[in-house]
Amino acid sequence: MDNLAKPKNRALFLVSVAVTGAFAGAAVWLFFFAMEHGIDYLWTEIPHMLGVASPELASGPFGFLPYPFFVCLLGGLLIGLYEKMTGTKTDDLNQVMAKVKRDGRYPYDNLGKLSLAALLPLLFGGSIGPEAGLTGVIAGLCSWVGDRMHRFGAEFRQLTLLGTQAALTALFTAPVFGFVAPLAGSADGDEGSASDEITIKLPKAQKTVVYGIAIAGGLGTYLLLGQLMGGGMGMPRFESAEVGNLELAWLIPLALIGTVCGWLYFVSEHASEALAHAMGERPVAKAMLAGLALAICGTVLPYTMFAGETQADVLMETYLTIPAGVLIATGLVKAMLTPALINLGWRGGHFFPVIFSGVSLGYGLAILTGADPVFCVAVCTASTMGAVMRQPVMVVGLLLMCFPLKGIVCMIIAAVIAAGIPLPKSLRK
Repeated sequence: MDNLAKPKNRALFLVSVAVTGAFAGAAVWLFFFAMEHGIDYLWTEIPHMLGVASPELASGPFGFLPYPFFVCLLGGLLIGLYEKMTGTKTDDLNQVMAKVKRDGRYPYDNLGKLSLAALLPLLFGGSIGPEAGLTGVIAGLCSWVGDRMHRFGAEFRQLTLLGTQAALTALFTAPVFGFVAPLAGSADGDEGSASDEITIKLPKAQKTVVYGIAIAGGLGTYLLLGQLMGGGMGMPRFESAEVGNLELAWLIPLALIGTVCGWLYFVSEHASEALAHAMGERPVAKAMLAGLALAICGTVLPYTMFAGETQADVLMETYLTIPAGVLIATGLVKAMLTPALINLGWRGGHFFPVIFSGVSLGYGLAILTGADPVFCVAVCTASTMGAVMRQPVMVVGLLLMCFPLKGIVCMIIAAVIAAGIPLPKSLRK
């Protein structure tokens, strides 16, 4: 970017950055719009037509199995067949960012197939996030644009990185995370996993301005389309937190419980990886097994299904009507279910589900301890995410806009505690 010699090219580049950001934000909104309408039809309209009042709990008119068994097993069959027939596998977010930073681009040969591969597990109730496959699709689209504009300067290839920043900002409605995440990588330079140590290299001031333009374009377009036409996701927003002596007394215990929840993620990840390896190249069988596990968990604990963003908003209003044990069990089971689904073929991200695990865990512990519920949710979410991501800066950047300022310091402490406790050797890669 420092070598844009001609003022005309420099102006064209800045316009292209803004347009790329807006394009990424619009793509995120369109994906969520399709996902929400697909989920509504599959999980609300069809059950009503079949006479099933509550798809998460009630039994259907065609047997003893609850509705989730039919949908999740069908989803597993379709997901497995789609992978077997097309050979399409979505990369996780770490892999997408590693390719973008290493190559300055992302393959765009099969974007249509990748889009459908990213959408299918979400439609059928998968406890996964949309960020992995969707970010890859947007990175590919931005690479396609950059390749056609590089004659104006090599800097136009930077549109891929800028587009992914804008996409992540729109995905999580978190500008700080959208700025930092594409600049972070494994300390050893590998693609890594959720548990890798991360280094962050801040850009020069000139590049920071350019990144800011892309992020503003992406988030602004996403929010505008959501206001005008509805739809869209985003991180849950919590209001008012009371931090008194009782809350401070529970800070470290809550952070440790959240850390254990994060460790359960890795327990499941290792076990499901071993199972997937033992099953070999049998995508249909693995995806249907994942669908069965999802159906069982979703029937016993309904909130273990789906990404968790919408469910977090529901919990804010209804958590007092749910037993504390159910809320805690939901958080722990969802943290284990997500990596199992991913390794068995229901590929997607882990951010939204792990955040929801912390939210559910926090509400359950708030009921048991009597501490402020928003405080408990903030500490449990930050510590669970800290244990999984192993990077407090990234955790705070992701959750910064979710919680009131009163809870930020406690959230930072919880994330540092969780990330600072070494993983047991048996859970390390």
